[in-house]
Amino acid sequence: APIHFKILQEALNSCGYNIEFLPEKDLKAIDEGLKYVNNDACYPSIITVGQYIAALKSGKYDLNNVSLLMSQTGGVCRASNYIGFIRKALKDAGFGNIPVIAVSAQGIETNPGFTYSLEMGRKGVMAVLYGDLIMRLLYRVRPYEKIKGSANLLAKYWIDKCSEAVKLGDKKEYVDNIHQMTKDFDELEIDESLVKPKVGVVGEILVKYHPMANNNLVALLESEGAEVVVPDLTDFLLYSSYNATYKYKYLSKGLLPKIGSDIAIKYIEYYRKPIREALRNSNRFYEPLTVEELVKEAERLVSIGNQYGEGWLLTAEMLELIQTGAENIVCTQPFGCLPNHITGKGVIKAIRDLYPQANIVAIDYDPGASEVNQLNRIKLMLSTAYDNIEEKQEKKDFTEKAYNIEN
Repeated sequence: APIHFKILQEALNSCGYNIEFLPEKDLKAIDEGLKYVNNDACYPSIITVGQYIAALKSGKYDLNNVSLLMSQTGGVCRASNYIGFIRKALKDAGFGNIPVIAVSAQGIETNPGFTYSLEMGRKGVMAVLYGDLIMRLLYRVRPYEKIKGSANLLAKYWIDKCSEAVKLGDKKEYVDNIHQMTKDFDELEIDESLVKPKVGVVGEILVKYHPMANNNLVALLESEGAEVVVPDLTDFLLYSSYNATYKYKYLSKGLLPKIGSDIAIKYIEYYRKPIREALRNSNRFYEPLTVEELVKEAERLVSIGNQYGEGWLLTAEMLELIQTGAENIVCTQPFGCLPNHITGKGVIKAIRDLYPQANIVAIDYDPGASEVNQLNRIKLMLSTAYDNIEEKQEKKDFTEKAYNIEN
């Protein structure tokens, strides 16, 4: 997630670490991943391992003084094999001496050399929320900008400013930045005379955000004349936290994880509150649903027990997008991703029963997937989107004409 990680990197490094997020684009990474991971594993695993190996082979790092850090939910998914994949790949590539730090809320492993702090948590939450807001504001105005490149320039200004702000993590500065940033994007010169289709992007978390994994989907959709809407990364953190409540109620899991997750949700929402206020008071933007509201949406179609991968959140995000005007949706999924095929592709028919205007296409991403095939299917979805806009305009014109004749 390029916007989020630039800010998050500064937040974590201000807490005494020297962390470097790997670049969003490195085409060597896919080839390296295929060398060391069975191609039957999911695409995110191949990309992640490939990025690590490509980085170590680049000559940029001191191989005797570098570690690899991998964060994951630890859920029931092939992605939980990340750490095993990475360690095997390192051994096969001749880097067996390099340590791997597995960061997981599930406590998959203990890492005595890597410790957390409240300060790190606080700054990390601020960084992710900053990233969500910039992404939300940028994607909303960029397709309509009057001066080409002005939206990206404004986004860069705020990414740099927020990257500096999280080093200190002052709450007042955080709130001031939120309101000023929203105001700046609210006042950016745009031209909305041409109606563009809104296209939501959902799916497996890495493929949804990683430009290399989804073949620059956001840029592709915008080049085809669409306004892109990508749900907040924070929603995934809240989803992962809320799952402990269901596990406690129905799966005989302990009370302590539930209490810890409830505290995490309240803490994140405490810092999300000024964002909600700023968006609510704006002219161009809308505030996201709370995790409780997302749960209610998901329960219309699936059980909250669907917690593999993106689970019930994937269904909830599609319903939220449709209700906020993004009736056209690209569901991105690694080929053979079981959770996505059930709670993403598997609920499309049920969603269309609720919302007949829903225009959803599921796109598989894989090292061997045809980009031409992906592009054709996306263009077909966009063609339907434009037809729907034209049909709505014709109905509107007809209604106005009939009203004028009657009066």
